[in-house]
Amino acid sequence: IETVKRIAPTFGGINLEDISAPRCFEIEQRLERELDIPVFHDDQHGTAIACLAAVIGALRFVKKDMKTAKFVVNGCGAAGSAIGRLLISMGAENVTMVDRFGALYEGIDANLDRIQSYLATVTNKEHKKGTLADIAKGADVLIGVSAPNVFTKEIIASMADKAIVFALANPVPETSYADAIEAGAAVAGTGRSDSPNQVNNVLCFPGLFKGALSVRARDINDKMKLAAAYAIADLITDDDRSEENIIPGAFDPRVAEAVANAVAKAARESGVARL
Repeated sequence: IETVKRIAPTFGGINLEDISAPRCFEIEQRLERELDIPVFHDDQHGTAIACLAAVIGALRFVKKDMKTAKFVVNGCGAAGSAIGRLLISMGAENVTMVDRFGALYEGIDANLDRIQSYLATVTNKEHKKGTLADIAKGADVLIGVSAPNVFTKEIIASMADKAIVFALANPVPETSYADAIEAGAAVAGTGRSDSPNQVNNVLCFPGLFKGALSVRARDINDKMKLAAAYAIADLITDDDRSEENIIPGAFDPRVAEAVANAVAKAARESGVARL
């Protein structure tokens, strides 16, 4: 923290990379509090924005609603916690987080960090207990930011009709794209470039920081993150959307400008822009 503060510019922003949970939460929060420029942890929020853009596109394709869809997020580390929080900000009302200890719920007897403790109070409102296999039954959307090959074909087959599966562990995902489709998923995606629907943090850059810096934003808040996610998802039109095309490619030249414009607008509307 002290090193970053000493090298921090008076105009610009800071992108944090490769800091594990729970340290990343405290480091980011302190830097946000003590600096007057945007501080952004890519492993948390870059992943969450790209993932939620894919979720938006997938839900549009299968014609399910964000508010009522049943979400399961496997992994409560930096990326998973950020995805859970952003889902709540987007209005999702049925989100359950799962980690090594099983489903997260309010009152669980586990050694939770501060962000996990918060998520326990705003997710899994039915206080369901059990393993990933238990919790994934009937789920509309299953998101993995956890470990290789943990999404078995049996787990995917137990999900709801027109299920959506995003397996984002790298370099080996929770399931391959082909296995997810074979198991019955209507839409699937991974972090890999050799399968359809790649969910890649690079979709956020350089657009997100371009937008924030263009209005000299003091912060990158949830409204700006949501604006970025929707800007990415909106680049795929209804006519172009398919089970293999629910999110733009990592090198789509339209992405950066669309994200920048949306983020700048959201910064002004949320009161963090100086210009």
